[in-house]
Amino acid sequence: MPAAVSFFEQLGLPAWLAWFEISFEVVVAACPILGWYVSLMSVISHPILVVSMIIYRGNGFPTGGIELPILWALVQVAQAPLRPGSLRAKAPDSCRAFRARRHRGRLSACGFRRAWAAGETGRSANPPRAGSAPTQDDSSLAPLRYRAYAVLWLATVVANVGTWMQNATAGWLMTTLEPDPFLVSMVQVSTSLPLFLFAIPAGALADIVDRRRLLIVNQIAIAIIVASFGVLVYQRRATPLTLLIFSFCAAAAAALIMPAWQAVVPELVPRQHLQPAVALNGVGINVSRAIGPALSGIIIGAWGTAAPFWVNAAATLGVIAALVWWHPPAAAGQTLPPETFLRAIRVGLRHARYNPNLRAALIRSAGFFLFASAYWALLPLVARHQVSGGPALYGVLLGAIGAGAVGGAFAVPALRRRFGVDGVVVSATAGTALALLLFALAREPVAALTASVLAGVSWIAALATLNVSAQMALPGWVRGRGLSVLLTVMFGSLTAGSALWGKVAAHAGLPAAHVIAAVGALAAMAMLGRWKLQPGSAQDLGPALHWPAPIASEDVDGDQGPVLVTIRYRVRPEDRDAFLRAIKQLSYERRRDGAFDWDVFEDLSQPGTFMETFLLDSWTEHLRQHERVTQADRALQAAVNRFQIEGSPEVSHLLSRGEAIPS
Repeated sequence: MPAAVSFFEQLGLPAWLAWFEISFEVVVAACPILGWYVSLMSVISHPILVVSMIIYRGNGFPTGGIELPILWALVQVAQAPLRPGSLRAKAPDSCRAFRARRHRGRLSACGFRRAWAAGETGRSANPPRAGSAPTQDDSSLAPLRYRAYAVLWLATVVANVGTWMQNATAGWLMTTLEPDPFLVSMVQVSTSLPLFLFAIPAGALADIVDRRRLLIVNQIAIAIIVASFGVLVYQRRATPLTLLIFSFCAAAAAALIMPAWQAVVPELVPRQHLQPAVALNGVGINVSRAIGPALSGIIIGAWGTAAPFWVNAAATLGVIAALVWWHPPAAAGQTLPPETFLRAIRVGLRHARYNPNLRAALIRSAGFFLFASAYWALLPLVARHQVSGGPALYGVLLGAIGAGAVGGAFAVPALRRRFGVDGVVVSATAGTALALLLFALAREPVAALTASVLAGVSWIAALATLNVSAQMALPGWVRGRGLSVLLTVMFGSLTAGSALWGKVAAHAGLPAAHVIAAVGALAAMAMLGRWKLQPGSAQDLGPALHWPAPIASEDVDGDQGPVLVTIRYRVRPEDRDAFLRAIKQLSYERRRDGAFDWDVFEDLSQPGTFMETFLLDSWTEHLRQHERVTQADRALQAAVNRFQIEGSPEVSHLLSRGEAIPS
């Protein structure tokens, strides 16, 4: 161990980083023996071993040291498919345990390889029938048994390693070109702003075009943009302006596919595995966040500042290959024409406005990310000026945030069961505030590293909980648009926060900016607590398809409109107030499924007679409304219809004829 410490010091790296690396090796070695996350730890270790090979490459073979990471990498490849506990001194009867779990509708890690070998992965993952109880899997890694999900997950992890290398390099490059705090924070702004500007249009695209083709085209564009900027950096022609333009363009291309990436998850796994799949996506992002920045510092030292950009472009090719390989199940036959782009945006925004569970997630997201953006925007300055470190330290701090997020992702399910979704977000906000205070006080690497780990744990706890809350609140037809609204709020908060905290740091200093952000996070936590997050797991958002087809006496052009739908109810006078409360809840369903106006009227000459009315843009939009009604919406309608005292409510469809009036 002293030799390893000495070797790190010869490379210009701090001694404590050597102890961190040694500790990581011990953990990786202990995991298969203890039966803890064998496959995951094997995947995490490979990029680090590749870096070790790069470091030792000049020492020769077979006695120069490079043979050790090569051998260790081969061992990790061999043990990656092993089930947990395979190498323990005393293993349980895993096959008997598998049979018992299978009879209970579960598949544990001991069946993981069999599922892959037998093809029990399915290229489609249809949700269970309405009314059926979905089975639960105890394993957080259960989604990885679906081959399409596993391949795409692994490919995106590798690509995200390259992205985080690029982001860390861009932040550090700006401190070299122009160390002004505001310009350094503008790198974060240029990365977040496109996601704020383009997320909603991207969500509309994700819902109306082929998502797979959209992903492939944009990944090709990202590879070209990143490789081109690498050439500029290599030729020493990069300036602060070109760096900001590049960051904006790369982020814009990524923004156009982010809603699509999130929207395809339910196509890869069944509904009962959606929550662990979303959490695993967070793990993948944060594994890459832990590895990428650390790799960037080493690669810059070995091959120059342009190298991380080229590595990222190469890594993107793996995602393109995985998407070309993946063939999602054919969509059900469409009987209606696709939505137009602008109308799809308008309908998506209306749905978000009248979806109370999604709205709560949006409000809580804004309150969290606005203040959490402070340490992301100011971390390069903390590493360079406050702790007096170099690019390696900056990469390690970013890596520590990612490592904390990876550990926190596995703790989130237990925290959610113990404290509920609201409790997890409150705890994450408090942890972020504490991390900001530690960043304000940090003068040594150890303090900054502690703050980074705590920030990472808090970040993933809030991000995963808010994302799952939004996912579970959205039906399939509007999932891309709904998630794009969440991304808009998230990155809008990050963009505004990054610019704000950069200005505050420029005028008041780094410590003051972190302290003010911490106080603001705690204040937002107290003020926004009234918007309760709902996990939505009990809601059945599958299509109900129970509305009868509307009857028309003549052929109607789908673009004709607007369409007025009226529903006449007869209720007992004593049920009047209860009926109005119930139909008020139903009004949200009408609006989020396509109606742009809604009202209810009472007949003054006939007490207990009410007329519900709602307007839609066109006849086709009303037909889409029939397809959008979910099983949860059907329950709302049943709660209103139970007040009807004579038969069924009377429904009428009226088509506007204003344009046909003779002049």
